[in-house]
Amino acid sequence: MINIAEIKNGLVIDHIHAGTGWKVFKWLGLDKAKFSCALIMNAVSQKSGVKDIIKVDNIINIDYSVLGFIDENITVNVIQDSKIVRKIKMELPEKVENVMQCKNPRCITITEHYVPQEFRLVDREKKQYRCIYCDAMYKAGALGDE
Repeated sequence: MINIAEIKNGLVIDHIHAGTGWKVFKWLGLDKAKFSCALIMNAVSQKSGVKDIIKVDNIINIDYSVLGFIDENITVNVIQDSKIVRKIKMELPEKVENVMQCKNPRCITITEHYVPQEFRLVDREKKQYRCIYCDAMYKAGALGDE
Protein backbone atom coordinates (compact mmCIF):
# COMPACT_ATOMS: atom_id res chain seq x y z
CA MET A 1 0.00 0.00 0.00
CA ILE A 2 1.31 3.43 -0.94
CA ASN A 3 1.18 6.12 1.74
CA ILE A 4 0.44 9.69 0.61
CA ALA A 5 0.69 12.42 3.29
CA GLU A 6 -2.60 13.75 4.58
CA ILE A 7 -4.01 16.93 3.07
CA LYS A 8 -4.30 19.75 5.60
CA ASN A 9 -5.94 22.35 3.32
CA GLY A 10 -6.73 21.35 -0.21
CA LEU A 11 -8.79 19.10 -2.42
CA VAL A 12 -9.24 15.40 -2.99
CA ILE A 13 -10.74 14.62 -6.37
CA ASP A 14 -12.13 11.13 -5.95
CA HIS A 15 -14.02 8.48 -7.94
CA ILE A 16 -12.30 9.34 -11.23
CA HIS A 17 -12.82 6.58 -13.78
CA ALA A 18 -9.64 4.46 -13.81
CA GLY A 19 -7.26 5.66 -16.51
CA THR A 20 -8.83 9.13 -16.76
CA GLY A 21 -6.90 10.68 -13.87
CA TRP A 22 -4.01 11.91 -16.02
CA LYS A 23 -6.45 13.78 -18.30
CA VAL A 24 -7.98 15.51 -15.26
CA PHE A 25 -4.53 16.16 -13.76
CA LYS A 26 -3.34 17.89 -16.96
CA TRP A 27 -6.61 19.80 -17.49
CA LEU A 28 -6.26 21.29 -14.00
CA GLY A 29 -2.64 22.26 -14.77
CA LEU A 30 -1.34 20.18 -11.90
CA ASP A 31 1.50 18.85 -14.05
CA LYS A 32 2.99 22.38 -13.73
CA ALA A 33 1.97 23.02 -10.09
CA LYS A 34 4.41 24.57 -7.61
CA PHE A 35 2.71 22.85 -4.66
CA SER A 36 2.34 19.22 -3.61
CA CYS A 37 -0.16 17.12 -5.51
CA ALA A 38 -0.50 13.42 -6.21
CA LEU A 39 -2.17 11.35 -8.89
CA ILE A 40 -3.04 7.87 -7.71
CA MET A 41 -4.03 5.55 -10.52
CA ASN A 42 -5.87 2.24 -10.29
CA ALA A 43 -6.60 2.51 -6.57
CA VAL A 44 -8.81 -0.25 -5.18
CA SER A 45 -12.47 0.81 -4.92
CA GLN A 46 -15.34 -1.10 -3.34
CA LYS A 47 -17.85 0.54 -5.72
CA SER A 48 -16.08 0.34 -9.07
CA GLY A 49 -13.20 -2.08 -8.59
CA VAL A 50 -10.52 0.50 -9.46
CA LYS A 51 -10.44 4.29 -9.64
CA ASP A 52 -8.05 7.22 -9.94
CA ILE A 53 -7.66 9.84 -7.19
CA ILE A 54 -6.00 13.26 -7.22
CA LYS A 55 -4.83 14.88 -3.99
CA VAL A 56 -3.98 18.58 -4.06
CA ASP A 57 -2.32 20.23 -1.06
CA ASN A 58 -3.76 23.62 -2.00
CA ILE A 59 -7.15 25.20 -2.66
CA ILE A 60 -7.40 25.82 -6.40
CA ASN A 61 -10.18 27.14 -8.62
CA ILE A 62 -11.84 24.37 -10.59
CA ASP A 63 -14.39 24.55 -13.38
CA TYR A 64 -16.72 21.88 -12.04
CA SER A 65 -18.62 21.74 -15.34
CA VAL A 66 -15.46 20.45 -17.02
CA LEU A 67 -15.02 17.75 -14.37
CA GLY A 68 -18.68 16.77 -14.82
CA PHE A 69 -18.14 16.63 -18.58
CA ILE A 70 -15.09 14.36 -18.19
CA ASP A 71 -16.77 12.04 -15.68
CA GLU A 72 -19.99 12.82 -13.83
CA ASN A 73 -19.10 10.27 -11.12
CA ILE A 74 -16.26 12.43 -9.79
CA THR A 75 -16.52 13.77 -6.24
CA VAL A 76 -14.47 16.73 -5.00
CA ASN A 77 -13.77 16.80 -1.27
CA VAL A 78 -12.75 20.18 0.12
CA ILE A 79 -10.34 19.73 3.03
CA GLN A 80 -9.73 22.33 5.75
CA ASP A 81 -7.71 21.65 8.90
CA SER A 82 -7.39 18.00 7.78
CA LYS A 83 -11.19 17.50 7.73
CA ILE A 84 -13.65 17.21 4.86
CA VAL A 85 -15.79 20.35 5.06
CA ARG A 86 -17.63 19.95 1.76
CA LYS A 87 -18.35 17.22 -0.78
CA ILE A 88 -19.20 18.29 -4.31
CA LYS A 89 -20.72 15.71 -6.66
CA MET A 90 -20.36 16.28 -10.38
CA GLU A 91 -23.06 16.02 -13.01
CA LEU A 92 -23.17 16.49 -16.76
CA PRO A 93 -23.29 20.23 -17.44
CA GLU A 94 -25.97 21.70 -19.71
CA LYS A 95 -23.26 23.44 -21.74
CA VAL A 96 -19.50 23.40 -22.07
CA GLU A 97 -17.45 26.20 -23.54
CA ASN A 98 -13.85 26.02 -24.82
CA VAL A 99 -13.39 22.51 -23.43
CA MET A 100 -13.14 20.67 -26.73
CA GLN A 101 -12.89 21.68 -30.37
CA CYS A 102 -15.44 21.03 -33.08
CA LYS A 103 -13.99 18.69 -35.69
CA ASN A 104 -16.38 19.73 -38.47
CA PRO A 105 -14.20 21.47 -41.10
CA ARG A 106 -17.19 23.63 -42.12
CA CYS A 107 -17.88 24.90 -38.61
CA ILE A 108 -17.39 28.64 -38.11
CA THR A 109 -15.14 27.92 -35.11
CA ILE A 110 -12.50 26.42 -37.43
CA THR A 111 -11.98 29.60 -39.46
CA GLU A 112 -13.06 32.26 -36.95
CA HIS A 113 -10.83 31.60 -33.95
CA TYR A 114 -12.45 34.32 -31.80
CA VAL A 115 -15.75 32.36 -31.79
CA PRO A 116 -15.98 30.28 -28.60
CA GLN A 117 -16.25 26.51 -28.89
CA GLU A 118 -19.67 25.91 -27.33
CA PHE A 119 -21.58 22.67 -26.99
CA ARG A 120 -25.02 21.95 -25.48
CA LEU A 121 -26.18 18.74 -23.83
CA VAL A 122 -28.84 17.12 -26.04
CA ASP A 123 -29.09 13.59 -24.60
CA ARG A 124 -28.24 13.05 -20.94
CA GLU A 125 -28.52 9.23 -21.12
CA LYS A 126 -26.18 8.93 -24.11
CA LYS A 127 -24.00 11.80 -22.82
CA GLN A 128 -24.19 13.57 -26.17
CA TYR A 129 -23.40 17.20 -26.87
CA ARG A 130 -24.05 19.23 -30.01
CA CYS A 131 -22.01 22.12 -31.39
CA ILE A 132 -24.28 25.19 -31.27
CA TYR A 133 -22.98 26.43 -34.64
CA CYS A 134 -22.95 23.37 -36.92
CA ASP A 135 -24.89 20.70 -34.96
CA ALA A 136 -21.99 18.21 -34.98
CA MET A 137 -22.44 15.61 -32.22
CA TYR A 138 -19.90 14.68 -29.56
CA LYS A 139 -19.87 12.38 -26.55
CA ALA A 140 -18.95 13.55 -23.05
CA GLY A 141 -15.62 12.47 -21.64
CA ALA A 142 -13.20 13.65 -24.35
CA LEU A 143 -11.07 16.77 -24.02
CA GLY A 144 -9.53 18.69 -26.86
CA ASP A 145 -7.70 16.63 -29.44
CA GLU A 146 -6.93 13.76 -27.11
